[in-house]
Amino acid sequence: MTMEEILGKLRGLQEILSQKIVLEQEVSEIPKILTTQEELLSRLKKSFIEKDQEYNKAKTHEAEFRELLIQAEQAREHAEKNMDTITTQREYEALDKEIRDAADREAQYRKDLQKEERLLADLKEQMDQSAGLIEQQEAELAELRSGVERQVAEKTAKVRELEEAEKNLNLDMDPEVLFKFERIIRNKMGRGIVAIRGNVCMGCHMILPIQFANQVRMGEDIVFCPYCSRILYYEESEDGEEDYFDADDAGSLADLDDIDDEDYDEEDGEEELINIDYEE
Repeated sequence: MTMEEILGKLRGLQEILSQKIVLEQEVSEIPKILTTQEELLSRLKKSFIEKDQEYNKAKTHEAEFRELLIQAEQAREHAEKNMDTITTQREYEALDKEIRDAADREAQYRKDLQKEERLLADLKEQMDQSAGLIEQQEAELAELRSGVERQVAEKTAKVRELEEAEKNLNLDMDPEVLFKFERIIRNKMGRGIVAIRGNVCMGCHMILPIQFANQVRMGEDIVFCPYCSRILYYEESEDGEEDYFDADDAGSLADLDDIDDEDYDEEDGEEELINIDYEE
């Protein structure tokens, strides 16, 4: 297999892998839409439970104040009836105080009861609204979940189709090179093969040693850029390669060993030049 055929198949693989990577990312992102809706529904249900507890508490207080009000009314009425039986001023004063105390308690309990009744009405209205929102949210979530499952299924099916197309390429190549190539595409926004014009890599725009650029131009081996790790192929520049070659700046292959690791990112720094011979 010639180098031209190898690069052609790698370009086909690049297109397949790029599409597959995008689809895989979309499949992983789609369910996150559900998370937001589920969190909203969870908050609505929690709020409803809290209001229900508050409603039950207010209901208990209402019953207590209602009972106390009845007792205060009965105490006042009983004292008023006893007014007809008093015979002394002292008895009158004591009974009058009893009536006034009962009336004060009655007024306070009636006020407390009305307050609890207003609270119950407000809570009931809020709970009805919350129940409606929960029902609406559950319906929307069910519809959204159905749509998400459909999208995931469709995209997953497309990923399988791309995997089949990948198998049909019949890449008779070193698995290590293929593994590295896929990793490059994932890390380099879908671009694993780039041209070298003169002695400049069109992927990272770094100036490469002249000897290295000539090796790419010969097209005998798969050559990886020592800076961005992409596979390189030679392409004539529109302005002529003399505009790119600069013997003073280009250095040699040996100069690559002197470059400080701090000049590259962690991913690129790990890559080494790989030259692999393929028989035609």
